[in-house]
Amino acid sequence: MTLNKKVIYPGQTIGIIGGGQLGRMMALAAKESGFRVAVLDPGSDGPCAQVADEVIIADYEDRGALERLAELSDVITYEFENIDYEALKDLTEKAYVPQGAELIRITQNRIAEKEALVYGGVEVAPYEVILSEQEIEEKAEKLGYPVVLKTARGGYDGKGQVVLYEPADIEKVAGLLANGPCVLEKWMSFDKEVSVIVTRNPSGELSVFPAVENIHKDNILHQTIAPARISEAANEKAVNTAKKVAETLDMVGTLAVEMFLTKTGEIYVNELAPRPHNSGHFSIEACETSQFAQHIRAICDWPLKGTDIIKPAVMVNILGEHLDGVVKSIPLQPDWSIHLYGKDEAKAKRKMGHVTVLTNDIEKTLTELNETDIWNSKEMIGGKQS
Repeated sequence: MTLNKKVIYPGQTIGIIGGGQLGRMMALAAKESGFRVAVLDPGSDGPCAQVADEVIIADYEDRGALERLAELSDVITYEFENIDYEALKDLTEKAYVPQGAELIRITQNRIAEKEALVYGGVEVAPYEVILSEQEIEEKAEKLGYPVVLKTARGGYDGKGQVVLYEPADIEKVAGLLANGPCVLEKWMSFDKEVSVIVTRNPSGELSVFPAVENIHKDNILHQTIAPARISEAANEKAVNTAKKVAETLDMVGTLAVEMFLTKTGEIYVNELAPRPHNSGHFSIEACETSQFAQHIRAICDWPLKGTDIIKPAVMVNILGEHLDGVVKSIPLQPDWSIHLYGKDEAKAKRKMGHVTVLTNDIEKTLTELNETDIWNSKEMIGGKQS
């Protein structure tokens, strides 16, 4: 990637494509350092719009709105990967977008993402590209059941995928193929799911947060444990894998690398997110620098700060069904750092915020959280494939 490097200074404006909670937390970090913030979002009162200086209300692929954002901004970033690639590529020719558009092209398509990882020598689960329903049975037999069929584009929190345990399950997947090509993956038997967040600025300086452990419930991230309860060798391998991915993609900004760790110590990259990530929210309280502050420093080409964990932490998501319980618990929980995103309606399974608890006893804290009436479902899932 060839960039015209450019240092952005306090008082200048950072433009953000996307107005959700990640944009909000980016904006708050930017404003702490004295930047102005402009956001492009279809809604007028989304999480990021509530804290921005300028709000452009338009669809993300609206070329005119993107040009308006370029006029207002000295540097532009984004909070999610489902942006129109061609529109973003066009924007890079009119505005300073240090992350470029190529990373979006790769990460918004599972086929392109896996091809890039394999090309870079990064381990991924064995997979096959599926273009028609007729191919599934043969390629599933080749990989060996169980397998997971995933849409190449879109899909998050378990959406856009079906697990196939036997040939009879193939009749369940016609709807996925109607949306275009798919990826068929070998189901990986893993011990833990971990993630590592890596940040790089245009000058080539790279920083990595320690590996964290992710626990999912109903295919949605439920808890992040920092640091991950893994061996030092496994942590080093996960961190080095994330660095290798960053170097392979020549990325700028922030990248979350989600990985499967097997009982025998192998690491397989599951998926990438080219922006701050839910599993990095713990860093706001627990690390020398938060993932959001580090991202802002990166896109502004400031020197990157340290990322060590100051104190272990557990982050737990607040979904719509948890919100009332969390609010009522505020007077009783002095150790909870509560972050609410300002979303207008609490819906079941919708991420409304998160809680971070700093702790010297991870196991005790996990027990206390799991025993509350807010998150006391007994059906815990120690990982996912998404």
